[in-house]
Amino acid sequence: MLFHLSALYYALYFLATLLLIVYKSQVFSYPWSCLALDLTLLLLMGVLEGAHLYLGTKGNLMQAEVLLATSLALTVGGSVLSVHFMLWQTLVLWVDSVLSTALLALQGLEAALLVVTTAAFIR
Repeated sequence: MLFHLSALYYALYFLATLLLIVYKSQVFSYPWSCLALDLTLLLLMGVLEGAHLYLGTKGNLMQAEVLLATSLALTVGGSVLSVHFMLWQTLVLWVDSVLSTALLALQGLEAALLVVTTAAFIR
């Protein structure tokens, strides 16, 4: 159930962050190199989150520890990128902070449940 909620929230997060980057590039003085970096990291985050959600769902349905552990590793990478968009992005608006904090909270809950589920499947 949490994977479905995360998938819906991440779709909203991706679209909102993309629109915010476009907005910041139009309104503020946003260097092109930083714009390219932020867009690249957002696309990388999309790939990581998609793989994380797919492997987590598949691993949970198949009760496969390896898939769940891989999903957990991808969660860590996605969390680092969430922190980037929350704190280290070129221009951070309060909306960026709120959206990234909510995503980070979801990722933390997912990570905790992935650890518990993997431990239960190993037994």
